[in-house]
Amino acid sequence: MNRKKFMILFFAVILIAGGFLPAQMNRGVAEQARDNKNKNPHIYYAAGVIKSPILTSDKLSSEQWALYNDGNFQIKEEQNKFPVYEKPFDQPMNPGKWQKKIKKHSQNQNVNLIRNPKHSFAGIDINISEAWALYEIQRNVIVAMVDTGIDYNHEDLSDVMWINGDEIPGNDIDDDGNGYTDDVYGWNFYDNTNEVCVGEEDDHGTHGAGTIAATKNNSVGIAGIADYDSINIMSLKALGGKDGSGTTDSIIKSIKYAENNGASICNLSLGTTSYDQELYDTIADSSMLFIVAAGNGDSERGANIDSAPLYPASFDLDNIITVANISYDGNLSENSNYGETSVDIAAPGSYILGLTANNGYAYMSGTSMAAPMVTGTAALLYTADSELSLADIKNVILWTAASLDSLSGKVSSGGMLNAGAALQYIKHAE
Repeated sequence: MNRKKFMILFFAVILIAGGFLPAQMNRGVAEQARDNKNKNPHIYYAAGVIKSPILTSDKLSSEQWALYNDGNFQIKEEQNKFPVYEKPFDQPMNPGKWQKKIKKHSQNQNVNLIRNPKHSFAGIDINISEAWALYEIQRNVIVAMVDTGIDYNHEDLSDVMWINGDEIPGNDIDDDGNGYTDDVYGWNFYDNTNEVCVGEEDDHGTHGAGTIAATKNNSVGIAGIADYDSINIMSLKALGGKDGSGTTDSIIKSIKYAENNGASICNLSLGTTSYDQELYDTIADSSMLFIVAAGNGDSERGANIDSAPLYPASFDLDNIITVANISYDGNLSENSNYGETSVDIAAPGSYILGLTANNGYAYMSGTSMAAPMVTGTAALLYTADSELSLADIKNVILWTAASLDSLSGKVSSGGMLNAGAALQYIKHAE
């Protein structure tokens, strides 16, 4: 065993023995499997002015509070030029609007109110500047987005898309013999075509892909987390329609396609309340690391998914990291699900500036936005050290989480994603 592996194993023993890293608890998967009599296909749904240093040469990078937060970010009217989705599949508000009007019911009348804007707190970010300063490429990685489709022609994303080099585009022949004709950028398992982007219904997947790896230093748009020279994003459209739904079959086929075509990390910003043994087995048998959204509460409040499970977020599997949504004020977002056993870590997911289909940009909120933060960081770490396994990457992400009192009892690590500390950790273990 080399020194790096020894150090990681040593710290794992210390952290678990000392109670800093809770050992995983059985989440009742077997019991639920026995109780589950429903054989129908399960339906999954997609889970959602800054004065700071310019992180890159990209025009909008200074508006990405999740990457760098000095405490000046505020939500105010007339401060935004992009559409704002308070939930990823709601109709967006017009540019210049941050908060929906909500109705407060009284005995006599309904009164339209605007929610009071919250102020950000310095340091509530993923500390990406330190990570980028330490980063050096040692290997490449393919990241699978099992989601809605991705706008692979987007000006800030086209350079990082995975391309199937064994397929000749547009010749209507399955050149590589894998059962999918002209699967150049991946596959659309929702419609069973090679068209992985069909329009606005693919905003959700495009947004997540941009967080993970939008091209940096191209003087365009935003900055993604992972290094664009070391990552390729594979688009696997398993969700679609106006509500971003999909079936077990489309998700499982997407996962198997990803693994068969070389993906190592898989982002799953989706969920269902029905236990699904087939999906559980598919993820359990996979060699990939899955980053999963914890989900958003059905109402304005998030749910404890230890007691009210959401899947795949609540699967008790070693190759899953489940992610909650922390807001720019340092608190768990009001509608983010949580769970001291089921949820591993929090990451920024409220009012995240990202990409949308048709070469657009928008703010979106939800655990669907938080999960890609962890996915991008996992890709950054994995490509920075060729000796570390995906299990090592998961451990390092959780061990180096920035502890926050607001997350105590809400996520198993007790903290939020800290990309800088994670990369520093693996550098020191060399």
